[in-house]
Amino acid sequence: MMNKPELLAPAKNLERLKVAVTYGADAVYVGGERYGLRARADNFTVGDLQEGATFAHRNGAKLYITLNAFLHDEDFAGFGDYCRVLDEIGVDAAIASDLGVIREIQRHSSLDVHLSTQASCLNAAAARLWQRTGVKRLIVGRELTIAEAGAIHRQTGMEVEMFTHGAMCMAYSGHCTISNFTAGRDSNRGGCIQSCRIPYFLKSDADSTNRAASAEPITFMSSRDLWGIGQVGEFFRQGICSLKIEGRMKSSFYVAIATRVYRRLIDAYATGQGAEALLDWAATELRSLPNRDYFPGSLDAPAGHDSVFHKHYGVNPGTHKYSGMVMETTESDVVLYIMEPLAVGDTLEFVPPQGEPIVWTVKDLYSVLSEQRSRFRQESVVKLPRATLPDQGQALTPFTAIRHAQAAATTNPELSVAS
Repeated sequence: MMNKPELLAPAKNLERLKVAVTYGADAVYVGGERYGLRARADNFTVGDLQEGATFAHRNGAKLYITLNAFLHDEDFAGFGDYCRVLDEIGVDAAIASDLGVIREIQRHSSLDVHLSTQASCLNAAAARLWQRTGVKRLIVGRELTIAEAGAIHRQTGMEVEMFTHGAMCMAYSGHCTISNFTAGRDSNRGGCIQSCRIPYFLKSDADSTNRAASAEPITFMSSRDLWGIGQVGEFFRQGICSLKIEGRMKSSFYVAIATRVYRRLIDAYATGQGAEALLDWAATELRSLPNRDYFPGSLDAPAGHDSVFHKHYGVNPGTHKYSGMVMETTESDVVLYIMEPLAVGDTLEFVPPQGEPIVWTVKDLYSVLSEQRSRFRQESVVKLPRATLPDQGQALTPFTAIRHAQAAATTNPELSVAS
């Protein structure tokens, strides 16, 4: 029987970690306050890491931390002590790409080391070299097909992890220095400002005037978003040990829906129920999230010219808007944190980790002080009486995501699962 791959989800902060685990992640990857490539994320304090590790382990999940920045000598101050603390907390592995960083992790802790995709491991020869340094798992470059990654696994016996969903980088696994020149921020030390996502006017070097060659700005470096919903079976067949969802900067709604979708697909394939029958459902769910149009990246074959997302600004808004999250349930009430204004008469859709969404039209609305109101502004804590819940909603739990339909232009309706 083929081994069932791990589902690895991202977490920007402690709330998102708990959401990921609640929605079925086998492992969660996070960043600390230093040494990672997402300097603008909330990131985890030592106290957060302790609480996160405890929560994950109590629920049968693992916790990985990103130490994947390319460090200069001055960046190593306190690094050894930090590794020892991570070891004491019980972090399960460190994700790293710099040889010096890997060596220091090994000197100061017993943490497993997973090679970051930033290291661009693309062949078995490189994999064997990393294996000799003590790396346990390869997060291979996103330029590989699943078949190529599977061949590396078979030739080396190493664990191989691949991205299955999320934003893609226009450069070779993130080796980009545009932000260094446009903003003075080092992309490879956590400072990327995603210069590739914005539109540019093109100008010919031969043109001595200030006139741009393109009358309208164009986007030519921004990649479409990856989805691997149609490739779950191939991940199994090639022995890929972990399917990774990108998105440490993304919302709790994104973490919940993406984790929910891939959890169900992986479980369906593992039990022989057939993930193929779920593809339309998976596509619909993932299109509820903001996206840059989906495509399978290089999972089947090297990505081509159609991989570019040409929209000038922003992303597709998705078919649903994130409304909030269940904070707490009591015998009499469901307590919500709402991201959008909420009024009596509004219809919410609660999306549990398993099962169908629960549709609930708000009939009564209360403050946490039990004051009845007809409307609350966004970013409020509110109570809904359990007595007004549909029958299937009685099992609602904390960290359940809430959404409502959004009448907006969304992803290209002609985009197929295989595209």
